[in-house]
Amino acid sequence: YIYYNLTPEELNTKISLCDALIVRSGTKVGREVFESSRGRLKVVGRAGVGIDNVDLSAATEFGCLVVNAPTANTIAAAEHGIALLAGMARNVAQADASVKAGEWKRNKYVGVSLVGKTLAVMGFGKVGTEVARRAKGLGMRVIAHDPYAPADRAHAIGVDLVSFDEALATADFISLHMPLTPATSKILNDETFAKMKKGVRIVNVARGGVIDEDALVRALDSGIVAQAALDVFTKEPPAKDSPLVQHERVTVTPHLGASTMEAQEGVAIEIAEAVVGALNGELAATAVNAPMVSAEVLTELKPYVILAEKLGRLAVQLVAGGSGVKNVKVSYTSARATDDLDTRLLRAMITKGIIEPISDVYVNLVNADFTAKQRGLRLSEERVLLDGSPENPLETITVQLGNVESRFASSLSESGEVKVEGKVKDGVPHLTKVGSFEVDVTLEGSIILCRQVDQPGMIGTVGSILGESNVNVNFMSVGRIAPRKQAIMAIGVDDQPSKETLKKIGEIPAVEEFVFLKV
Repeated sequence: YIYYNLTPEELNTKISLCDALIVRSGTKVGREVFESSRGRLKVVGRAGVGIDNVDLSAATEFGCLVVNAPTANTIAAAEHGIALLAGMARNVAQADASVKAGEWKRNKYVGVSLVGKTLAVMGFGKVGTEVARRAKGLGMRVIAHDPYAPADRAHAIGVDLVSFDEALATADFISLHMPLTPATSKILNDETFAKMKKGVRIVNVARGGVIDEDALVRALDSGIVAQAALDVFTKEPPAKDSPLVQHERVTVTPHLGASTMEAQEGVAIEIAEAVVGALNGELAATAVNAPMVSAEVLTELKPYVILAEKLGRLAVQLVAGGSGVKNVKVSYTSARATDDLDTRLLRAMITKGIIEPISDVYVNLVNADFTAKQRGLRLSEERVLLDGSPENPLETITVQLGNVESRFASSLSESGEVKVEGKVKDGVPHLTKVGSFEVDVTLEGSIILCRQVDQPGMIGTVGSILGESNVNVNFMSVGRIAPRKQAIMAIGVDDQPSKETLKKIGEIPAVEEFVFLKV
């Protein structure tokens, strides 16, 4: 049977007769759909990239694979970004409306040239890369910010990778190509607009939520932002009386990034092939949820899976902006024989921790290796066999990132890699080593790492600053080279300290460097 254009009620009624479901963004596939399928539904195909409309946890719980079509609309989105860039620079939309209203105001719509101007591409994935290629062809100087993009891939097309703040301060034009994640939500706000060059022009064909729209209106009114061209909005469709939409220096389109005939056909073919492959039992490279894992294996590995992802997240946060993560080395110490320890899920979770925070790719056991390869991430593993009882599957997990600069110099190993190590104690993941310093702090909440001169009173001083700011400390550990020499203080906190609080910690004379990390 094939069914089209079903209402939510009809979908819940008919789904028990279906092995596969293909949807666009307008169809919500919630828990009710999977419950109504009674276990028959094998795969959900999302014809497009975003999967906000599919309940991934419910799909995994009911053993249903979810696949999307992330590549077919890349060129269409890039072309639309360039169209908005050029149209904005030459006031095409405003001039068109003016002429159709019977006016002829040539002086009012004098534009700016693109040649020789600096374009900052924020997010150097598939679409960002294609926008950069086309902007170079227009004679623009292109820089990019993406903490996970390999520098050699950027340099191959004449693009320099820079830090987030340098991109903001340098750019004449900014084009956004980042996914909407907790880390990127409203990443352009009053504070970041204040760092931009006066008269900057902004294009967004990514996700509406990455811009604080009220802050953008203020930036436009103050002259910090000269113009904006937007294809996406926090709420779609936006309100008819939206000050942003109605602003005379803003060009808007109704989420047309993927709307070309060729892209629509490409998405249809890509999702059809992925769904047919899944029904035939093939592992889809575009799968976005994890396959079912036996309860026995999952129960034993669960705390180590959590540890693996958190170590990946910590390691990548220690990388300085502009450094592309390319080489990852993972070491496992265990008393179990190699054949008794399947590390695929652990490797996938480390990859997830490194890539997922600023990516729209959902990393799991199915697509981890494919996603890492696609992003130029080379991950190697080694296993160190220990003497002793193999009661626990692992003793420690170590993650090392090679050929990167660090935000926290003490996190570098003797051979120059960012290095973090952890273990599970009483079922709880712990951070046990940073660089060459041994620490012991639970991986819950967030962590502050301080390198300090080892002297009396430091724990009390830092603790008092956090207490005065009502930040609860859940764990504290100090690792040192030798008495009265250098030491690393690892502080677990339940809440994120304010910038003022962190500044006070950094101003303590004995503190040589510090970093705040979200676990």
